[in-house]
Amino acid sequence: MGVTRRKILVGGAGVLSAIGLGLYFKMKPKPIILGFEPDPDLLVKAKELIAKHPSFDLHAHPGRTFVKDASGLKGVMKLYAVRGAFENKAIAGMKTGGMNAVTFCAVSDFQILSLVKGKGLVAVRKYEVGEAWASYQTQIQNLQALADRELVVRALNSEDILQARKNKNTAMLLGVEGGDFLEGSVEKLRLCYGDGVRVINPMHYHHNEIGDMMTATPVHNGLTDQGKAIIKAMNTLGIVIDGAHASLASLSQIIDISEHPIICSHTHILKSDQVMPRFITKDLALRIAQAGGIIGSWPAGIGISTMDGMITRILELVDIVGIDHVGIGTDMDANYKPVWDDYADFPLVVMRLLQRGLREDEVAKIIGGNGLRVLKAVTGN
Repeated sequence: MGVTRRKILVGGAGVLSAIGLGLYFKMKPKPIILGFEPDPDLLVKAKELIAKHPSFDLHAHPGRTFVKDASGLKGVMKLYAVRGAFENKAIAGMKTGGMNAVTFCAVSDFQILSLVKGKGLVAVRKYEVGEAWASYQTQIQNLQALADRELVVRALNSEDILQARKNKNTAMLLGVEGGDFLEGSVEKLRLCYGDGVRVINPMHYHHNEIGDMMTATPVHNGLTDQGKAIIKAMNTLGIVIDGAHASLASLSQIIDISEHPIICSHTHILKSDQVMPRFITKDLALRIAQAGGIIGSWPAGIGISTMDGMITRILELVDIVGIDHVGIGTDMDANYKPVWDDYADFPLVVMRLLQRGLREDEVAKIIGGNGLRVLKAVTGN
C-alpha cells in the first residue's frame, strides 16, 4: 500500500528520511511506506503495551553524533558530515514514540571511509598514528555531553535502564561500532569500559587488529590472536559483544570463544540461494540463540521497501531462532535505505506486530525484554 506513516501519526508529509551511513547517501526526501493499513484501535493498544513494557534498541546512531568534530574525511563523507547532527530531534522522537533505551554508537572508522562506486562504503586510507583512539575519545565525549545536557541519562546495565524508565527518562547505553580504536590493546579496552562503553562491534567496515569484517575479502581468516584476547577481555569486563559486521569466520570464532551470550544487533538470515554480505547464515544465527544471545531485526531496505517488510523479517527470525532470541537494532540515523527512520513511529511497529498475530508477551520480548536479559547476563545487573 502507499500509505505513509506521517499521514497516520501526525498528518502531512515531506519529512526527510535518514541518510544511511551504511551505503545510502541519497539526499532527497523519501517518505516511509508502511505497506499495511493501520488499525486505530490496535494502535491505542500498541501505545498501551509500550507504556507497560520496557523497550531497548540494540544499535543506533541517534542524531548522528559521530559526525561532530570529525577530521580527515574524504570524498562524500565530507558532505555527509557537513549536514551535521540532530540529537535533539532524534531524542524527541524516542520520547514521543516511547522508546525507553538505546545503544548510542560511536563509529570507530568513520574518518577513513568513503563511498566508492561499485564497492559501497570502504576504507580509502590508513589511520594516522593515534588517530583512531583520538576519534573515539572525541565521539564518546560528544555522546556523554548528551547526558550532561540532560537529554538522556547514562546507563551501564539493565537496572539503570529500568530505573530511567521508572523516572520517565530516556536511557543511553554507550556503544562503539568497530574496534579499530582499540588498536589491538586490552588496556584500551579497559579504558573504554571506564568511559562507560558497554557494547562493542569488534569490526565495522575495516579489517582491524581484532579480525576480519564481512564486506571485503578476508585478510586474517577470522580473528587474530589479539582479537581472541580482546573477546575474552570483553567477557571479563562485562562488555556486550555485537557480532554485526564481523565476517562469518570471525563471528563463528566469537561464538566459540565467548562465555557470555552475544548479540548480532542489525542483520538478517541468508536464504540458501542468497548472496548478501551483511546477512548471516542460519547456522550462525542458531548458534547465537543456543548460547542465549539475540539477533536484532534491521530495518534496512535490502530486499524490502516497506515497514511491513521489516515486520515480516521479525517474524522470520522468530520462526528460525525462537521468540526469546529476537530483538530490534534500528541502526537509526545511519541506516541503508531505512524502512523505519523515526522513533516516533515505534507505535506503528508494535501495532503491526500485534496485527500480524503476536501476543503482547511476545512483542514485549522483541522490543526490549530479550535485549535487557542479555545485557544483564553480560554486565551482571
